[in-house]
Amino acid sequence: MKNFSKIIMTSLILFGVVQTTVFGGSKARRGTAGAQELLIPTGSRGTAMAGANVSSIAGVEAAHWNIAGLAGMESNGEVMFSNSNWLVDDVGVNYGIIGVSKGQNYFAFSLKSFGTGEIPVTTEEQPDGTGEYFSPQFFTLGVSYARRMTDRIKFGTQFKLINENIMRESATGIALDAGVQYETNGGIHIGASINNLGNSMRFYGSDLEEFHAPQGTVPGTPLEPRAINTSPFELPTTFEMGVGYEKKMGTTDLLLAASFLNNNFSFDEFRFGVEAKTMDMFYVRGGLAIAQDPEPFGDDGIEGTDDDSEDEEFEYQTDEFIWGPSFGFGVDLSKVLGVGLTVDYAYRTVAYLNGVGWLSLNYAF
Repeated sequence: MKNFSKIIMTSLILFGVVQTTVFGGSKARRGTAGAQELLIPTGSRGTAMAGANVSSIAGVEAAHWNIAGLAGMESNGEVMFSNSNWLVDDVGVNYGIIGVSKGQNYFAFSLKSFGTGEIPVTTEEQPDGTGEYFSPQFFTLGVSYARRMTDRIKFGTQFKLINENIMRESATGIALDAGVQYETNGGIHIGASINNLGNSMRFYGSDLEEFHAPQGTVPGTPLEPRAINTSPFELPTTFEMGVGYEKKMGTTDLLLAASFLNNNFSFDEFRFGVEAKTMDMFYVRGGLAIAQDPEPFGDDGIEGTDDDSEDEEFEYQTDEFIWGPSFGFGVDLSKVLGVGLTVDYAYRTVAYLNGVGWLSLNYAF
């Protein structure tokens, strides 16, 4: 079993190295992946730490960041609900997950829904609206399995069914997540995860059907249906490696975390996070993600020319990478209420738009 876990960890890291080489983040790959709702964070702890704790995240919240952390659940089961308004008030993200343990095996089922509110229908003849509205709806259903391979190594995998509906058109896809975590004696954590690895998606629906007379026929010939083929789009695949360090300082437990994220659709990211737990009850968290732009625009204003080929920029909360610092807090109410209820909140700043807040409720049973 120990050899098996080593094989899994080595395979994940090798895959990530290959992906990093082939899909290095840059401006050139922006907009080349769809199903962006898969990237919206769920849960307040990891979000407050900018997602840097891929190596140490534990419990059901780990399903978004590193599914191996599901095997770090310390109770027989956990339920978590998370809600946020995404950038604007009308766009809501709701998430729920339940996880249970059986020996060294852990199972979880999750559902994420993403809605944009009502959007007016417009046409060429009625650009101000026809009086009708439509409401795009996206959801992701996840089934997860994790196992504590040894007392130090955890492994997990998750299958996700993705569905997007816009008016009478829909697209469906399947994605796979996989991850590992390793903990040393000295409080050091190491983790790696691959998320949203799957097939391309394409929209189908009745609004993409048109009727035309066959070419070369006489007037009055019955019309025949013709389908408009939409272009397929890739899933937003990511690979992340991280390290964390835990240190007890008096009545405070301190966690420092850092990670590197590579993807196939935008910039690479360096993520940093910190969490302080005091009195075994109160949490304070903070984090920052910095984008690595390997091909910034130089003085000539042209990307990728000789004038700027050796330049490299790191940025956050700009027009190129809108995300800024994040922070949050939490309280474990088990000592007060006698039940395993934890309330967490996270907030992330954004350039030009409203910041995003997350509220999470976690119940352990």
